[in-house]
Amino acid sequence: MVYYQNVAAAVAVIIEKEGNILFTVRNREPKLGMLDLPGGFTDPDESAEETCARELKEELNLELQPENFQYFKSQPNNYLYKGIPYKTEDLIFTAKLPDSREIILEESEIQEIKWIPKREINIQDIGFESLQNAIKSYLEKNK
Repeated sequence: MVYYQNVAAAVAVIIEKEGNILFTVRNREPKLGMLDLPGGFTDPDESAEETCARELKEELNLELQPENFQYFKSQPNNYLYKGIPYKTEDLIFTAKLPDSREIILEESEIQEIKWIPKREINIQDIGFESLQNAIKSYLEKNK
């Protein structure tokens, strides 16, 4: 038997408004208390854009349609959960937040949100290396 460790697909969404990027603060392991981007794992039979829409609804009570998400880049990730390492492929998207949207947190997953000015982002405060790399690329591209 040959065992192939296939990667799990996950998404993260970069939302920028007035020079600030929306970060969540993780309310569970892995990376409890560290900065994260809204997102999560893709369900079976779901597109990455549908995952973005579902996760933003679940985590922040934001209703955006799949066509509101623009692909930015992908990054491999190591997701250590309960001592088991999972390999993921994080698909990073961007989205614009309409002014009228009220954010309501899913507190079982998120401690708080932080709008951090791009120039004040400390990459080391971001929990996952894949998202650190994605934010570095985003900041470089959007100077």
